[in-house]
Amino acid sequence: MKTNNIEGLTMFEINVLIQQGGKFIMFPFIISEMVKRIKEPNIYFIRPDEGTFKYALKHFFLNLSASWRSFPYTPIYVAKSFFYLMKGGKNYTETILKDLNSNNSI
Repeated sequence: MKTNNIEGLTMFEINVLIQQGGKFIMFPFIISEMVKRIKEPNIYFIRPDEGTFKYALKHFFLNLSASWRSFPYTPIYVAKSFFYLMKGGKNYTETILKDLNSNNSI
């Protein structure tokens, strides 16, 4: 999975930002569920002073526009997308930190 918003940051800087309230957030795609997860969703690093609304809104409209293809399941997928919009996404901070620490063991 691609992690956005960490370009140019060292592991030390990422750890400091996470201690200050930063987190790794993912917004699920309806498209991934329809095609058996061929396209993995992006993960965003949200800094302590940044909100998740701009990322959530983009994914909500993407899910809303793509959901018409699976008509019987449309209300379920749109409701799930709206739930994650209101919740602020799925928090993957611990998982991503473990992965980054295992890849950057110096």
